[in-house]
Amino acid sequence: MNFKPFAAAFLVITSFGAVACSDGGAENDAAAEANSTGLEVANARLVLPAVSGNPAAVYFDLGNKGDRNVAVRSASIEGASNAQMHDTMEWSGEMTMGEMGPLTIEAGDTVSFEPGGMHVMAFDLDPSLEAGGTTAMTLTVAGGKTVTADVAIVAAGDDR
Repeated sequence: MNFKPFAAAFLVITSFGAVACSDGGAENDAAAEANSTGLEVANARLVLPAVSGNPAAVYFDLGNKGDRNVAVRSASIEGASNAQMHDTMEWSGEMTMGEMGPLTIEAGDTVSFEPGGMHVMAFDLDPSLEAGGTTAMTLTVAGGKTVTADVAIVAAGDDR
């Protein structure tokens, strides 16, 4: 008995079923791809500088909800010409701040970018960035994937 016609018919019929079952699959795939890093940004705020022309600081909580460790390599802020991840540390008995390398966040952990610790410095701000508004921050991880989050803009001296 020749099974080739039956095999072809079987493939055609099962492929229709697969298409019918995938309703909304493209939307689900798009949502998963939108944040395939596993990272979630919360409490994000850009604190405007007290002196115009100085850099702003960005603080936020960063959680890794994924199942693998993630290394954050860089940050960019919409409306800033440059952004750098910084850390504050003690050096020769003095507190100093400087650019930091990639930050590894273990699966399930949350780290805080906060005053006196890690933060993002945003340089050469566009004048359109004003207290009460919002901007966007994009974090790039090793491998090139990104996650973007809204960031509230607050005036210098406001609650950080």
